[in-house]
Amino acid sequence: MEILLEGMEFHAFHGVMDEERKIGGRYVVNLSVSVPDQSGADDNINSTINYQAIYDIVKNVMHENSNLIECQAHKIIQAIYRCFANVTNVKIHLYKYNPPVGGKVERAGIFLCE
Repeated sequence: MEILLEGMEFHAFHGVMDEERKIGGRYVVNLSVSVPDQSGADDNINSTINYQAIYDIVKNVMHENSNLIECQAHKIIQAIYRCFANVTNVKIHLYKYNPPVGGKVERAGIFLCE
C-alpha cells in the first residue's frame, strides 16, 4: 500500500545563489510512502502511518537550508525511514519554482526513489 501526500508547499531558502538564500522561493513536495498491505486494516492509526507525522517530517526538513534540492530529498527519505520501521519504500518529487536559470522556467525538480 502507498500513502500519498501531494502538493505540500513550502517557502524555503535552498540554492547556491545568494539571492535564493536571501529571499527564498516556493517549493512543492509530492511524496509516496510504501507500507505493508495490511497496514491500517484494523482501523487503528497505530497500524499505519499518520499523514500528519509525514507532513511534519517534510516540513522540518524543508526548513533546514541547503544548497541542493537533491540533498533535501535525501534528508526527507532518511528521516522517514528513521521514524517508521514499517516503511518499505519512499518516492519523492521535489520542485523548485522559478529557478534562477536566466530564462522563463516554471519549475525545476527531482525524483528520488529509495
